[in-house]
Amino acid sequence: MKARELQELSDDELKRREEELKDQLFKLRAQHAIGQLENTAKLKNIRREIARLKTILRERELRKEKP
Repeated sequence: MKARELQELSDDELKRREEELKDQLFKLRAQHAIGQLENTAKLKNIRREIARLKTILRERELRKEKP
């Protein structure tokens, strides 16, 4: 998903999406470790999407703290 699309989601949806991606990343790492993963670029893409989610959540958190 693009950052613009992610910004439209609620905090709960972003957290749920983050958990799903972390689970998917875990499974892909396991496949990579035993040599079953063919497309290793998936690992990089998922890590980047998790970072996007965390960035958006942190921006929202900082906006709430600002007086």
